This record gives sequence, structure tokens and C-alpha cells, in this order.
Amino acid sequence: MDYIPNTDHDKEIMLKEMGIPSLEAILEDIPKSLRKFSLSLPKGLSEPEVSNILKELNEKNTHTDKCISFLGAGAYEHYIPTVVDHLASRSEFYTCYTPYQPEVSQGTLQAIFEFQTLMCELTGMDVANASMYDGSTALTEAALLAIRLKERNKVVCSRAIHPEYRQVLKSYLKGLRTEIVEIGTPEGITDVNQLEKVLGDKTAAVLIQNPNFFGCVEDMEAISDITHKHDALFVACVNPISLGVLKPPGEYNADIAVGEAQVLGNYLNYGGPYLGFFTVKKDLLRKMPGRIAGETVDSTGRRCFVLTLQAREQHIRRQKATSNICTNQALLALRACIYLCALGKKGMVELANLNIQKSHYAYERLSALNIFEPVFKKPFFNEFVLKAKGNLRVTWINEYLFKKGIIGGLELSGFYPELDNGMLLCVTETKTKEAIDRLVAELDKMR
Repeated sequence: MDYIPNTDHDKEIMLKEMGIPSLEAILEDIPKSLRKFSLSLPKGLSEPEVSNILKELNEKNTHTDKCISFLGAGAYEHYIPTVVDHLASRSEFYTCYTPYQPEVSQGTLQAIFEFQTLMCELTGMDVANASMYDGSTALTEAALLAIRLKERNKVVCSRAIHPEYRQVLKSYLKGLRTEIVEIGTPEGITDVNQLEKVLGDKTAAVLIQNPNFFGCVEDMEAISDITHKHDALFVACVNPISLGVLKPPGEYNADIAVGEAQVLGNYLNYGGPYLGFFTVKKDLLRKMPGRIAGETVDSTGRRCFVLTLQAREQHIRRQKATSNICTNQALLALRACIYLCALGKKGMVELANLNIQKSHYAYERLSALNIFEPVFKKPFFNEFVLKAKGNLRVTWINEYLFKKGIIGGLELSGFYPELDNGMLLCVTETKTKEAIDRLVAELDKMR
């Protein structure tokens, strides 16, 4: 293999040192049929030829520039101001990962510091870390924090939390002998009476998503009060865009607020990479995973930034680390920071209201069609659930819409068998009235 930079002389010395006559002797345990194979690669192509092939392959993809998408369920299309792309590509900020010689990377550290500050302002919490992999791992790390702090082995969560988030939670906690109790959502929100019955002195935390997976708004204040009566931690998993209009976690006494920040200036990116945020009350500062950038002054008195708390296994003894599966998504956090600064407080309120107004307009128009019926009657943000009537199947609806250049909603039966033939639709500020009316008109033809 020519790409391995060992000369024949080098190989002879290594084989002699190992007391082996040839390289083949090392591979004796591997069947001969597996040792003889060919990659069957085509002949080398010129750069223009490769470029044309890649363009042809790319044209087979479906994306939101080609289709109108009403699909959400954890990955959302929002308008991203051009300033985000422009500033995020500047060399003093640009890094896809955490700085390993942090004090040299003052631009990156300042961006992290500003991101932390903005997330605290948005959520009403005291402290934010430098970010995490995504919303699902942030939620699970919150549960782990509660288990460590309370020294209890029971976590209670709503079935209206994103199903994939709940699956990550189960995967993480599998080896900890922790009981996970899921609370039903018969009316689209968490059943508070059932929640109160299952809480006890073994409960470490209660996990609630708001708006939840169905788009419905939960009664977070009531759930927070019930949780704290049992001395458990209340973990709120929130959509940061919704905080433009909904009460922030800090105001209903959440102990930990986490979520997915892909919606803040980051593209759909084929499902990743995404950006988890993690915020806590001040007394949990030293219990949180990841790291925190702080502001200080250097030896000459100039303002500068440092990584001040780094409770991960790469920085401290492994047994003392709060987590060994956490990092910060520096580039995506930078984009979120620029996005929030570009919109400002007023812009976030306007953006959230646009999501509410447009989704409710779509809900009313679609509910009036003879092919759908509403499933839940609770207030919602920018997602809602409809059920196809009669023999009409959601699969057929989505296939029909796709042929018309429209991506429909998520079929729910795979996650929630009781919601068979249910469709979760999402409408953000990117959808014009004309786009919504077109969706309605195409569906009306299916009657």
C-alpha cells in the first residue's frame, strides 16, 4: 500500500523485531476469502468530470429550496439573516470545535461567553455552559445531574417529549439501574394528576418539553410546583424561539433549562450537526457538564476571556468529571449568538408571533377541509396534529403532496400507535400565506 510511508527496509526491521517472517503471517487468522478483495474503483477522473457527477447526484436531493416544507418534529426551517453567514466565517471566530489552547483563542472564547450570556437572558436562568452536542444529549445530561445530586434512581418524563430524546435518555441511563417513568398525554399535554401520583422520595427529576412534541403548550408552573413539593429537580426542555412569547423557565422556577438551539441561526444540515444549550440555577453551577467561559483581565489590565470551569474528563480526573460525553459546538453556538444579536429582543417577539399567527392560520384552513379533524384542543406554538378521516392514509397524503413539490407533516403512528393516521405539521415564519393556501388547495383536491 503505497500511501503507508514505510520503506521495505523499515518493514524488514519491524517484522524481525516481532519475530514474524512476513506481513501475511499476521493475517493468518483471517479467512483467505476475506483477504483477497478489490475495491473495483473506476479510472481516475478529471476535476471537471468529478464536479459534474457530484452536481448530478446533488440534483437527486430534495431540499427546502425546491419544495415547500411543513415538516418539523425537532428540525426546523427558519429564515437566517445573511449577517450570520458573513460573520460566522471570519477567521478570528471560525472553529467547529472547542479551543484546546483556549487563552490563545480570544475571539472564540468571547463568542462562547456572549452565547452563554444570551442563553441566560433568553431562558431567565443564572448560568449557561458553552453548549452541548444537541437537545437530546442536553436533556439527558440534565437527568444525570439530578440523579447525581439527589442520589435517587427514578426519573419521570412526559410522553410528549420528543420520542428520540426519550430514546437517548433510555440509552444513557440503561447502565445506571435508573427507573424511567413516562406520563401519559391523553389531551396533548402531560397528565398532571398522573404525574402527582407517581412522584415520590425516589424521584430525582421531572422532565417536561415545552412546547411539547405535539406543539402544545404545557402548564409548566403547575408541574414545577408539584415537582418541588417532592424535592425533585424540574427540568424544562424548551424551544428558544418560543421564548419570544412564552414565559421563560427561570420565571416558573425550573432548576435546569435545556433544549435544541438549531433554530437559532443554523440550517437544517441534513439533521446535524446541531446545538444543545444547558442552563441552570446558580447553586447547580459546579454540577453542570461541559465547560464555562469567563471574563477577566490579563496581567496588563486588559479585558480577556478564559475557560474557567471545565468539569469534563479531559480536564480533570475522570472519576470526578460530570460527564465524559459532552463538548461544545463552538461554530453553531457562534451562529446562534450572531442570530440573537441580529434579531434583538423586539425581533424575537415578532418572530415568535409570526410563528403563532401563521401556524394557526394553517390549522384553521386545514381543519376546515373534509379530510382532516383536529386531534388536540390545547394552545399550540408552531406545530399541531391533525388526523386524516376515513380510509385516507397519511402516507398517501404525503406521497401526493411530494409529487406537487410539497413536503407534508410527520406521520405519528411510528412513535405513537394510539395516534394512528395522525400527522404533525409545522409552520414557521418562512411559510407565506400563498404557500399555506397552496397546501390547502392541493389537499382539497384529494376529497
